[in-house]
Amino acid sequence: MVTTPLLARPVVRLFLTSFAVLFVELLLIRWIPAYAVFVGFFSNFILMSSFLGIGLGILLGARLERLSTNWLSAILLATVVIVITGQLSLKVGASEQIFFGLDDAPGTSLNTLVLPLVALLTVALMAILAASLGPLFRAMPPLRAYAIDISGSICGIAAFTVLSASGTDPIVWFAVALILLTLLAAGRGARLKASPALLAIVGVFAVLIGQRVLSGDLWSPYYRVTVFDAQFRHALGIAEPDHGPPRYIFVSGIGHQQMRTTSEAMADHFYGQIYRWFPEQDFERVLVIGAGSGTDVALALDRGSERVVAVEIDPAIAELGRRYHPNHPYDDPRVTTIVEDGRAYLARTNEKFDLVIFALTDSLTLVTGTANVRLESFLFTRESLALARDHLTDDGVFVMYNIYRQPWLVQKLVNMADETFDQQPLLRLHGPVDAVIAAGPLVAQHGGQPDADAVDATPNDGGPTPRVSTDDWPFLYLRFETIPDYYIGGLALLVLLGVAGVAWAGRRGTSSVRKFSPHFFALGAAFLLLETRSLVTFSLLFGTTWLVNALAFAAILASVLLSIGLASRMRNVPKAPLYALLAVSILVAWALPPERLFLDPPALRYVIASALAFAPVFFANLVFSRSFGETGQADIAFASNLLGAMVGGALEYLSLLIGFRMLGLVALGLYGLAWLFERQVRLLGDREAVTPAEAAAPG
Repeated sequence: MVTTPLLARPVVRLFLTSFAVLFVELLLIRWIPAYAVFVGFFSNFILMSSFLGIGLGILLGARLERLSTNWLSAILLATVVIVITGQLSLKVGASEQIFFGLDDAPGTSLNTLVLPLVALLTVALMAILAASLGPLFRAMPPLRAYAIDISGSICGIAAFTVLSASGTDPIVWFAVALILLTLLAAGRGARLKASPALLAIVGVFAVLIGQRVLSGDLWSPYYRVTVFDAQFRHALGIAEPDHGPPRYIFVSGIGHQQMRTTSEAMADHFYGQIYRWFPEQDFERVLVIGAGSGTDVALALDRGSERVVAVEIDPAIAELGRRYHPNHPYDDPRVTTIVEDGRAYLARTNEKFDLVIFALTDSLTLVTGTANVRLESFLFTRESLALARDHLTDDGVFVMYNIYRQPWLVQKLVNMADETFDQQPLLRLHGPVDAVIAAGPLVAQHGGQPDADAVDATPNDGGPTPRVSTDDWPFLYLRFETIPDYYIGGLALLVLLGVAGVAWAGRRGTSSVRKFSPHFFALGAAFLLLETRSLVTFSLLFGTTWLVNALAFAAILASVLLSIGLASRMRNVPKAPLYALLAVSILVAWALPPERLFLDPPALRYVIASALAFAPVFFANLVFSRSFGETGQADIAFASNLLGAMVGGALEYLSLLIGFRMLGLVALGLYGLAWLFERQVRLLGDREAVTPAEAAAPG
């Protein structure tokens, strides 16, 4: 491969490397949990592994860059083979936190293998991919290098978001990654020819294509989706009345939904219970949140509803229901289908309903790689149930049902309904965890008990009373404030891996490791917490969807670019006022909880929420950019910042104890520590001056 002058330019190489690093990072975050399912429930585990890998790659620099083409391809092939064929399944034996689909996941218990394996592969991939960032950062003024890096990162996010939104599968994602790696190799003058790298790449696509052909998987913005017909069930020894069109939906290899006919649904103890409780009631207007493939909608139509609003967050699952549901409910003119987050729809609509259903709303994924928020986390909070209550007519009723896995979760939901509706809700149990819960004016009108056999006692397993979920502590599937042992073990693993990696880099003769920057380390840890807080706020206010998440990430990176431009023109402004503005913005965001920001019209809500959520992010970026513009060790400062971000990712788990609002105060403490390090710790390379012209170079 011949080096082209354009691709060999440091500016172009830095842009392409940053583009590739972000794109591959998002690919891993999206792709690995689709096969190693419960790795995805370790909210930012792959993200932290990526930060560690990038940081180590910068520290080792040219030592890894010489290995990049062949080793990167070989590790990528190993990752693809192990993830797809290994049937990895993290089995968490815990009763205080629930992972839906745990009992149905393929594979065996691999607690001692899954997380270390995923971490090592991710760290190795990102380290080799980022190896050239160190020399490239040293090749130009710090702020200019930072601006180019952020620009490439924004393009990486945009590219992956477009591919994900358009329903492409991993074959396309890996093809784009291959193009980026080929361009980077051309910039270094590397030769592929018939090398081991080329053979490994062929192997990667052979495995991916084979998986696609054998499984027929579809890829929504959230899941790897597979549909099966009755023949599949028959092969498992489950009797079926016919061999019709596909009726079973699996996500990430776990059974998720079944398309039932209206007669089957009415006989089912979930779907038909509300109609058995109130057989004479006409539910003219029905809202179904979590409409999925359409069974709840079909039953509402069959019972005579004149208007049904079907809200489903996943467009692929809704489309499968439109195509294959035996009753074709989504084709009925009485149905309005809305692809949106259910909580966001409740917040923006003014319509009243006779029946509001939270229909088997459970997810097998997190909405973001930076926070422990599942797709339905903000749907099952005290504030969300109050919204559902406010959308009921004078004789309306709210109902939710599911297989809740643990008796304490049923108790938590009954307590939340009792508190929200100020009445004892109806409860029907089929076994200790299969529950239907209803509350609202219609229940009150019937004295809370429409028939003597309809109410069962709330289950009580004798353990501590579960904490009610709120918008600040939206952890429905966590019994009480705790950080489970398996999270602590996973975080300890990453910390040990980081310490070992940095020590190894030092033993390899990387003298710059001794200039590791505690100032930039603290800035990185603090910023990750602020970023998480901002993303969670936007998920609450505008929906836990992939689009909201992508737009919030883009806005954060855009604020970074703006801060770089300002920092290059503010080199004579003291830093103390910037830290003061940062502290004030964090305290204001803490004093105004997000639930107070549900303002109308939505445009006003967006402006105010953006200002409150992103003001701390902007001032934090301004502080970082000023410090970064002064450093004479841009590569080590950047690596220190990334390693700090990894620790910030570990600190994010404090939200399980203190909620998300308090994370802002933890970040404030870390920024105070960064300020002290900058003023007092001057011997580790932070303050090696660059020339005024270099520091002021525009981004």
